[in-house]
This record gives sequence, structure tokens and C-alpha cells, in this order.
Amino acid sequence: MSKEEKEKSCAIVVSYKPDITALLKLLGQLNKETDFIVIDNGSSEIGRLAESIIVYDRCRDLVRLDENEGLAKALNIGINWAIDNDCDYVFLFDQDSSLCDLFISRMINAYHDANKYSSKGIAAVGPRIINPQTMRQTPFKLFNRLMLRSNRLFANSTSHFIADFLITSGTLLIVKYIEEIGSMKESYFIDNVDLEWCFRAKSKGYDLVGTDDAVLYHAIGERSMSPLVRAGIMAQHNPARTYYSSRNRAHLYRVPYSPLGWKLRDMIRFSMKASWLLIASQDRKDYWKNIRSGIRDAKSLS
Repeated sequence: MSKEEKEKSCAIVVSYKPDITALLKLLGQLNKETDFIVIDNGSSEIGRLAESIIVYDRCRDLVRLDENEGLAKALNIGINWAIDNDCDYVFLFDQDSSLCDLFISRMINAYHDANKYSSKGIAAVGPRIINPQTMRQTPFKLFNRLMLRSNRLFANSTSHFIADFLITSGTLLIVKYIEEIGSMKESYFIDNVDLEWCFRAKSKGYDLVGTDDAVLYHAIGERSMSPLVRAGIMAQHNPARTYYSSRNRAHLYRVPYSPLGWKLRDMIRFSMKASWLLIASQDRKDYWKNIRSGIRDAKSLS
């Protein structure tokens, strides 16, 4: 038996008021390749959905939190489960993502292929993200470069890319590096959890790699007629969610391991987004209240 065949993976799916059709489609795809657990963040209807979830052969657990504890805490519960069960790899998923065929094996093979060219090690691998609503591909971004800021090939590869950031859903974490890098920042609750973890991993010398060898279909944010959203410059969220995105990015501006290039560009992007919401949205008062409160509360965030 080869080393790769001995390696163990699991997937963590975080749900909150899920669309059961989309969730079960994802679980069915995972069930073909890997063990998985579902962490539900206090959905009132999860009781009647539980039987449809645990029926899968490779579902190892359904963790039902009494209330919404946030994405970061749910992910940490799953990551700790993976560590306790001696997994080598842990995959993170939102409830509404969809996978290409052989997603798990493609991702693990991409890690092995790229890791040959990494000096300290690869902490995480992300798939190519395609928005199923627009079929737009999300680039693998670099934040500290003025030129070639996205889709820059990793080493001698033709299908792997250097990344400074990987979105949560679809990302493969290498378990042996989590102890040094640390877990997800639970005080962030939801927004920018992945961004902060990636910045922390890069600051410790680890590589992040994006790959075209696997595709994940996932829509970031909500549908909107905003030209900024349609152009992929920003994601649209409801006013309550804007509190967390404003607070957490304001906090990230202050931490020493955030790339300067990201800080400068994100300040511009954040200003554009806030201006658009306050000018064009019918919920401008709610957006203003949450943006202002988020920036204020960032100072006391741990």
C-alpha cells in the first residue's frame, strides 16, 4: 500500500438554515470519496433534516449547536475532530458548494505534486472557484505585488498557482501544520475568517497554493445589480452581515501579519463598497449603522 493510500482525509461541512437540496447534493458528492461531519450552527429545522444527513455511509457525525456560534467556531469543532481522529487532511465546505468529479483525490494529488517545490511546506490548497450564477472564475490573488497580482504559476507547474488567500469552501488544510499556525479566529465569527488564517499561515513561512486540477462551484455573496458586484470587485451581503465584514477588516488593517498591499487595496475597495451601499441601497441607514459600529468595535476585538 502506498503512502497516499494510507493517508486519511475528512471533510467539514458547516450549515446554517441550509437549502436541503444543495446540502444533500454536496454530501452525496463527498460520500463517494471521504468521511465527513456536518456542524450545524443552530438551525431550527435541523431536527427534521437530521435523518437525511446521517443516512450517508461516510457521515461520521452531525454536531448540532444550540445557537449560531459563528463560522469560525464551527470550523474549529470540525478541525479538532479531524485532529482527534488522526486525519492527515481536512477539507472545509460551505453548505451550498458543488464539486467536480473526484474532487477529493484531485486536491490531494495537487498537494503532493506542488509540495515537491515548497521549502517549508504547503499549509493549504484551494480549488479553482467558479461562480455558477455567472460562470466567472475567481483568480488566485497575490497582495504584495504591483504586477502579476493573480494566477502566478507556482514553481514549474502548469496548473498550480501561488496564493496569498484561499476562500474557506473547498480548501484543503494540511493537519500537521495547524498546531503551529493556529485555529480559526473565533472572535471574527464569520467574515474574513479565511483571510486572517491565510495571512497568519503565510507569515509563518508556509505556502498557499491554488490549483486548476479541481473545480468548486460556489457563489460568494448574494445576487445584486450593483456593477461592483457584477464585475467581481465586491461581494453583496445584507446589512447585519456588513457589521462583521467592516469590523473584521478594520481589525485586520491593524495586525502586523496582514500584507501591506492587501491593506492599501482593501481600504480603497472598502471605501468604494461603503459609498455604493450608502448611496444606492434602500437599506442605507442600516448599512451605515452596521459599518460604523463594526469599525468602532474593531478596536476591542481580540
